[in-house]
Amino acid sequence: MPSNTRPDQQHYVAPLEETPLVAIDSVKAEGKPSNLWTDAWNDVRKRPMFWISSVLILLVVVVALFPGLFTQTPPNNDCLLANSNAGPTEGHPLGFTKQGCDIYSRIIHGTSTSLAVGLIVTFLVAVLGIIFGAFAGFYGGWLDSVLSRLGDIFFSIPYILAAVVIMSVLSAYRNVWVISLAIGLFAWPATARVLRAEILRVKNADFVMASTALGVSRFRILLRHVLPNSIAPVLVITTISLAGAIVAEATLSFLGVGLPTDIMSWGNDISQAQTSLRTAPQTLILPSIALSITVLSFIMLGEVVRDALDPKARAQR
Repeated sequence: MPSNTRPDQQHYVAPLEETPLVAIDSVKAEGKPSNLWTDAWNDVRKRPMFWISSVLILLVVVVALFPGLFTQTPPNNDCLLANSNAGPTEGHPLGFTKQGCDIYSRIIHGTSTSLAVGLIVTFLVAVLGIIFGAFAGFYGGWLDSVLSRLGDIFFSIPYILAAVVIMSVLSAYRNVWVISLAIGLFAWPATARVLRAEILRVKNADFVMASTALGVSRFRILLRHVLPNSIAPVLVITTISLAGAIVAEATLSFLGVGLPTDIMSWGNDISQAQTSLRTAPQTLILPSIALSITVLSFIMLGEVVRDALDPKARAQR
């Protein structure tokens, strides 16, 4: 066998004490291991849009929960026709409606109605969407076919049109819960579709195969492993759907099939003010601004969260 060295070739070997043995391949890990949620938080907290939308949403929540901190004027009482469409006065910074009611007080008290409808609809959409999307995507087969076709049926019906029909039929029972159910029962298919697609991707991962090999039941695998790793897109679409629910409530109230006029609603105020647009535009513009700011805040938050949970979007910035 040929040798690569000559017998007379000498080699120099340094003393051991001069070259101590070290672990040259070791990696020093500092801090906690990174994951999707940690990376997302590190990304969103650096973006001004996240803080702006969060502050606006926090303000809306505080106004909805504690309207008495912002105004002491009842929204429906103390309405004098002598103040019809009048401008701002002391104690009434935004003027009066056509019926002589304080615009500022009605906007403040209308916040709780819009936010309540948005939260109820979002909860209903999330529950129905997660149940239908999770079972359809994970179990597949005939169950996927049945649930997907059922979702297609509901998806083909515009939820605004369906809500108009339901509220017209139940005109004697119009309240926050009825209008929330009318919107939410037809707005869940989009969430179910997104979750189903994500579960179809996640259920083929190695950790799912390992859990199956260990004898873990399929339902437990769905709850403990697949669903938590598929929920990120649902959070994004849920945040944006909350804004859509607020708009839907205002639209139905504007059309006269939403909440009754004795319940504070931005949609009702906008509907009643449309005849006074030329003579008193503030009665329509001011509630519209409140509605726009609230909806824009949730949309901005949803956009930021979507970009933060998308590694490709983070890499492009």
